Amino acid sequence: MRRTDPNLQGPTRRGFLGSVLRVGAGAAALSTLDLSDPLGRLAWAAEASGSKTPTVTDRNYIFVYFAGGWDILLGLDPRDPAVFHDGKLATTQIQPGYELLDDPPGGGKLVQAKDKAGKPVVFGPYIGDFAKHLDKIAVVRGMSMDTLTHEVGRRRFLTGKPPSGLLARGSSGGTWLAGMLGEQATIPQISVRVEAYNVDQANFATALKVGNVPDLLRALEPGGKPLDPKVAALIDATLTDAAACGTAKASPVWQASEASRKKAAQMVGSGLGALFEFQAKTPAMAALREHYGIAATGAAAMASVEAQAALAVTAITHGISRVVSIQVPLADAHFDTWATDHGPEQQRGFNVVARMIEDLSARMHPAGGTWLDRTTIVGFSEFSRTPLINARGGRDHALTNACFLAGGNIAGGQIIGRSADVALAPTRTNLLTGQTDDTKGEVIKPEHIYRTLYHDLGVTADVADLRVPPLLALLAKK
Repeated sequence: MRRTDPNLQGPTRRGFLGSVLRVGAGAAALSTLDLSDPLGRLAWAAEASGSKTPTVTDRNYIFVYFAGGWDILLGLDPRDPAVFHDGKLATTQIQPGYELLDDPPGGGKLVQAKDKAGKPVVFGPYIGDFAKHLDKIAVVRGMSMDTLTHEVGRRRFLTGKPPSGLLARGSSGGTWLAGMLGEQATIPQISVRVEAYNVDQANFATALKVGNVPDLLRALEPGGKPLDPKVAALIDATLTDAAACGTAKASPVWQASEASRKKAAQMVGSGLGALFEFQAKTPAMAALREHYGIAATGAAAMASVEAQAALAVTAITHGISRVVSIQVPLADAHFDTWATDHGPEQQRGFNVVARMIEDLSARMHPAGGTWLDRTTIVGFSEFSRTPLINARGGRDHALTNACFLAGGNIAGGQIIGRSADVALAPTRTNLLTGQTDDTKGEVIKPEHIYRTLYHDLGVTADVADLRVPPLLALLAKK
């Protein structure tokens, strides 16, 4: 099938280098902060008062994008149908609709869990195995996306900034994190079917965009007939010498090209492809397939969300990448397919997150603890679905949203914030306690999440000009 979205194109080494060069050449021109604006001056003043340098470098990140707008009533933010029933629609404007679902798990009943204080927490019927790991997860409810448009919501959650029209402003949060953590990893950032932007960060932080596991394998393995080693060495020496001359040293584009060439050579010559041969007939790969639910044969299995999850954990735990983004595709929920398809697709994504948490928890880190202790998982969607079912038997777009974080320094076992009991509207949350606070609280938005992740690394200045404080209730060590 022909792809038309340039963000989803499979990589070539030439294309990868080209994208890096374009970023390097255009970074200065794409600055988004206007210092003539009083708000811009205030942002820079605030930035100067904090640290711009990471003091924590043992974090890794996996972003899980539920693409298409999830229904939080089916998962992260449900309502009891005995209380929010059709007889109260005029006052609550909330219609769980669980009785309309086609063969839901547990008969459509809410799923019970307990928070870190032992208090009951409920999730929707399609939360899957995710609820079993609440002790490691923080769920943020009552967020606002300020948009009903897929592109705007997606790009706002990716960057932490409202887009300009439909165009993303600034670099992706993953790119900021990759830049803060440094270029030691072979591929500091990998993005699987998720948009990624770099307009103001170092070239090495640019995401390698792939569509599936085979795309990554093609990027990691030499293509075509290899050159004679002597010829290859001669070409390398010639290019290295050329990049060392005065003219080349004075050219940012040339230096970016040389850095990208060396990184590409390291990537292709590392022999890392075998780590992602998930269908190989070995005991290790058989165990991995069983854990994630990946078929032993067939191209579709290597493009599945389960294979994406295995890719993410493999890349992180083998030091190949520090930031990996994957996508859980969701079907359109505007029509009556909401009752048949939307819930199971969400549950598939939540189960994949559970598998990653289990895998990372079982792998011991060389420096002590587990890989989950050093890896933060962030799950999000561009917005949620309306609390009322439409005339077509589906749900439309709603401003209210939720997200979740797990692992790393995230204080698990808690629900932060809440949506209102009228129309699931966003509410104000105290950023220190995580509790609803109509007087001193703020409506949580994606920028709060990124500011918190940067703060956790020790970057206390508002380097990304997000103009919000961190949501410190998320962090175990603040």
